[in-house]
Amino acid sequence: MFTLVRSRARTAALALSAVAALAFGATTSTGAAAAPAPAPTKQGPTSVAYVEVNDNSMLNVGKYTLAKGGANVFDVAVIFAANINYDTSKKSAYLHFNENVQRVLDNASTQIRPLQQKGIKVVLSVLGNHQGAGFANFPNQQAASAFAKQLSDTVTKYGLDGIDFDDEYAEYGNNGTGQPNASSFVHLVTALRANMPNKIISLYNIGPAASRLSYGGVNISSKFDYAWNPYYGTWQVPGIALPKSKLSPAAVEIGRTSQSTAANLARRTVSEGYGVYLTYNLNGADRSADVSAFTRELYGSDAVYTP
Repeated sequence: MFTLVRSRARTAALALSAVAALAFGATTSTGAAAAPAPAPTKQGPTSVAYVEVNDNSMLNVGKYTLAKGGANVFDVAVIFAANINYDTSKKSAYLHFNENVQRVLDNASTQIRPLQQKGIKVVLSVLGNHQGAGFANFPNQQAASAFAKQLSDTVTKYGLDGIDFDDEYAEYGNNGTGQPNASSFVHLVTALRANMPNKIISLYNIGPAASRLSYGGVNISSKFDYAWNPYYGTWQVPGIALPKSKLSPAAVEIGRTSQSTAANLARRTVSEGYGVYLTYNLNGADRSADVSAFTRELYGSDAVYTP
């Protein structure tokens, strides 16, 4: 029987430590992403790695290649996590970075660019923070669009490749905030996609936002590049109208999901024609045995770890 493994609450608690200083509209050296060098290619699903940056380095994602051909194991690296916070005086949501997320962004030249230069996309995940603000309770289109601008300005400023939505820990209703409504997430994603038409928008398929994808005749499903199962060690097809190539029904926590389960989920990903494989909590240890358990099934090759 699969065990549902979640260890993400610690990030949300630590996120109260610092407030992001966003210079919206400014162009800085951190926003100048170098063009990636040609990298060896591989055939098979897109592999995604979430990294808890309170404890681990984003650079870990770039340390794994395939023994056959030398391609990157991971295609998308997710910075976990920024937060959606609530300003009680202004009664509005704002984007917040704890000190560890801020450090990654401020040091983009050494923490983000090396991955991008290898051809790995770097995406910022945004998570609730117990303050009542969430993606599903913006009171109107103007408020949703204002937060979308904070997100897209951050992507531009730091040279990121996109935004990931994770609707957990919002605690809707705290600080006098509203409960989830039907229009909020539709307005938010619509505005964000308009702001960054060529960037990644992904959905961690959980929470009230994930079940509110249609409003006023508008369905935002097609505005996402990817959606994935949020429960590690399990198989669950995300309930969103995207092609199989953009979905990850498999989800594993590296080091906690058994190698046999990771292999079985990878085998099923290939056999059932899905195009994404989600992993969480890649740390700085040599995890080549855990990673090889799924790369053998996804790509027909062991993984090599290079410190």
